Amino acid sequence: MTRLAFPPPYVPLNGLDPALRDAGFALVSASDVQRWLHTDAEQLAALHASWDDLPSDAYLMDGGRYRRRRHSCFVVDGGVVQQVPHRAHWQPLEYNALHGGMQRWFEPMDPAVLATPLWQRLLGTVGQAVSALRGERPWFVEAHPFRIDTTDGIGRPTPEGAHRDGVDLVAVFMLGRHRIKGGESRVFDAHGPSGQRFTLTEPWSLLLLDDERVIHESTPIQPVLPGELGWRDTLVLTYRRDGFQGG
Repeated sequence: MTRLAFPPPYVPLNGLDPALRDAGFALVSASDVQRWLHTDAEQLAALHASWDDLPSDAYLMDGGRYRRRRHSCFVVDGGVVQQVPHRAHWQPLEYNALHGGMQRWFEPMDPAVLATPLWQRLLGTVGQAVSALRGERPWFVEAHPFRIDTTDGIGRPTPEGAHRDGVDLVAVFMLGRHRIKGGESRVFDAHGPSGQRFTLTEPWSLLLLDDERVIHESTPIQPVLPGELGWRDTLVLTYRRDGFQGG
């Protein structure tokens, strides 16, 4: 039996800020992301090409081999995007029971990607959304390019389970799915029973999350055909006031 995918409840661009304010999350279609970033599918695909060169994650505490990633950090202040010296990714146990309390040193993102006008514009545009939600200020941004694959037969986008990240805003760009099933996104009210579930499939569609109000997770992925390698690519950005976690 084929499991039905739940379509994302996209909002128009003029509904993005109200949705974040009222519901705690907002979903934006790929076509609207292109308009939002003043770009096109070809430029976005060129940015995505670097995901084929992601190193393996050596810190998975469940012993898995299914995650590849890089990590770089920035400060976004209005229209100015400044990369900061390479640093470890750190989260407290309160927000990541599986990997919290560890200094995880991932390889940095490709400098050629970070130098593109599109990358600078992308970070600045998401910064406008969190400033509309919280008020303008400098934002401390961590960028995580991820590839979750089916090397182990199953891949876990969120091995820590449903969680918050300890930041102000989380942006999850769906970049692509290759020969997989699963990978459903789930968003829950952090202080109540309500929730939403949906499957992002459009390349460069976007999920924005008010991390103070909602918790989120993605379900495991499996290959469409047993033994076949499949993968799910995302770009996750976190925006936090007053500094990076871990000082």
